[in-house]
Amino acid sequence: MVNYKLFALLFVAFAMASSCRNKPQEILITDDLVFDVDPSLFIEGTSVSIVPCTLSNGTETDCYEIVTTSTASDHQMGPWCPSNISDGEEAGGIWLDKGKVYDVDGAFIQNLATFYDDDTWMMYDANGDIFVTNTEEDCINAANPNVGPEYQNFCVECLPSYITELSQSWLIPVTPVRLTEPNNFAMGPRGGNGPNVRGIAYNGIEFSGAAPTDAILSAYTLAPFDDAGGHINVHQGYHYHAATGISTEIAQADGHAPSIGYAMDGHGIYAQLDENGNEPTDLDQCRGHYDETRGYHYHVDAPGENNFINCLSGAYVNPVRIRK
Repeated sequence: MVNYKLFALLFVAFAMASSCRNKPQEILITDDLVFDVDPSLFIEGTSVSIVPCTLSNGTETDCYEIVTTSTASDHQMGPWCPSNISDGEEAGGIWLDKGKVYDVDGAFIQNLATFYDDDTWMMYDANGDIFVTNTEEDCINAANPNVGPEYQNFCVECLPSYITELSQSWLIPVTPVRLTEPNNFAMGPRGGNGPNVRGIAYNGIEFSGAAPTDAILSAYTLAPFDDAGGHINVHQGYHYHAATGISTEIAQADGHAPSIGYAMDGHGIYAQLDENGNEPTDLDQCRGHYDETRGYHYHVDAPGENNFINCLSGAYVNPVRIRK
């Protein structure tokens, strides 16, 4: 005798499975725990409120709107450029090159021709004084991708005083929504259609995409980062290109790497290494993994890599940033 009830159940199950296969951006909850964003972790200097939003996969939900002045409130910004080739490391910031972090002190500037094997580099005069942009106009002109020859061999230093009227608003989902396929960043090795911002630190400053170091160097300019891994663009504000342990970190009781912010999909971002100096060995293509204490979360890349995370495993709001 045919069991019609069993047959009906199997048919429904097959239809549901087929339907899921036809929706490559369907929500995929593979982990036991999904943690909401904790707005209390954002520090003074930011304001956080809940607003309705629509995510990149069409999910209508609530988001946190994080408003910031685009300047760090938890650490000093700068310095970036030393003023003379005799200056020590405290007078300048850092430079990221081929996976390593270099102090931009006077000696680094003095030896650029040797460092890059190119005698065109000569960023100082006969007195050892370094050519540094010292006005907002110079900062804007020297940071232009099509920088003119008049700014060749300048150290580009844009100051916080240039962005006093810039306010930005970030949107991240209150509850992360995992997807079947990750979203690649607009600026990244995979050249996706997603955002170019990786996430937001607890001080409201963006974890930005990779700095265009090749373009900077091809113009024979140098735009150092400060010791926190950040520098200033007058249109973008202060932003990070590396996590160096200076911005706000939240230690984990179990020795796990500290928490440093949230990705644009609402999943937590953590430092690269745990308290013993170890990096997780099970990170996925986005630099994320799962544990029962934190759910799915990311670990940033090494500071010298000019990178934070590689892609987003969850849905995001587009646009992620609103300038005011």
